[in-house]
Amino acid sequence: MIENHTPKSAQKASGFRGRTVYFIWRNMPRALLLFFCVLSVVLFLAILEKKDAIVAQNADTVTGERPQVNVVLLPLTATEIRDSINLPGSLEPWVELNLKAKIRGTVEQVMVSEGESVTQGQILCRLESADYRIILDRAKSAYDLALTNYQREKSLYARKVVPMAQMEARETAMQAAKADLENAELNYSRCNIKSPMGGVIQSLNVKVGLLLSSGDPVGQILEIDKLKAVVGIPESDIKAVSLLDTVDITIQALDNRILKGKKHFLSPAPETFARLYRLELLIENPDGDILPGMFFRADVVKRKVPDAIAVPFYSVISRNDESFVFVEKDGMALKINVSLGIMEKWMVQVTKGLSPGDKLVVEGHRDLENHQKINVVKVMSGAGDFSL
Repeated sequence: MIENHTPKSAQKASGFRGRTVYFIWRNMPRALLLFFCVLSVVLFLAILEKKDAIVAQNADTVTGERPQVNVVLLPLTATEIRDSINLPGSLEPWVELNLKAKIRGTVEQVMVSEGESVTQGQILCRLESADYRIILDRAKSAYDLALTNYQREKSLYARKVVPMAQMEARETAMQAAKADLENAELNYSRCNIKSPMGGVIQSLNVKVGLLLSSGDPVGQILEIDKLKAVVGIPESDIKAVSLLDTVDITIQALDNRILKGKKHFLSPAPETFARLYRLELLIENPDGDILPGMFFRADVVKRKVPDAIAVPFYSVISRNDESFVFVEKDGMALKINVSLGIMEKWMVQVTKGLSPGDKLVVEGHRDLENHQKINVVKVMSGAGDFSL
């Protein structure tokens, strides 16, 4: 048997260190877990402290005074606003006449040219008249003979020399000869083709030597001392337009000349697939400088509101199904909810919310909040003044 000769002090030390190492090794995971838990708590407390500092700083910023916004004001006054529609249209001649030949004949002379103004009864061209002159002379001779015979028979009948039937036959022959004479005179007069009205020669279809038959076109004459301004009116606006007497039109080709047209005719039924009703306006044109075919814009005023509060449309802000504006009061922006009415160009009627004398913010209003201080850089003199 072999005995252990290691000293007791060494055995005791070795046993103590081993137990210590074993203890530490065995409890290290718990110690690390506890360390990380403590560290997490410390970090969480530090984050909460930082968050409270940030919230406090933001609160100080929010509750602090907001910066002023530069604005432009428009003092409001009562004014007239119109509910109108602006529609395109074109000018037409008051009368457009297509002149045709009434007899057969060869053109002997042309007296006018295209674009020339003519008067009623003026000769436009002549047809060869020799044949019609011969027929007229023959008819005149036949009538003279028939008239002489009738007068003689009438004298004899008065003396009861001839019966009534013979006298009546002579009278009938005389009347027939008279009718032939009038027809010959009419055809002879038609050798001179005359203008049935005053106007302008739009087109001329005849020339010397051309053989015309009855019904062949001679030319086209336009009456332009007055014109028709024709506009297509939508179905939804017919009722309002039917109550109007006059409509202003603007002719762009004549330096935007504005003329007043008198209502002449409103179609009782639509004339196009777009369901537009034809409105004709009478335009006086004594100088003849307004020409058919020119385009214009008609300002059809359906309704007028004489004492309305009208504001620029862009000054109204729409958010979340509400419309509002800002007005200046005691150096601050005051939010006002408004109700809107009709529009005219860039102006809109405010039916509720504003009154004459209010100072409307028209520039800078989209950067404002309610009760925010403002810096007025300009007060406009009227709705037409938009320069800073």
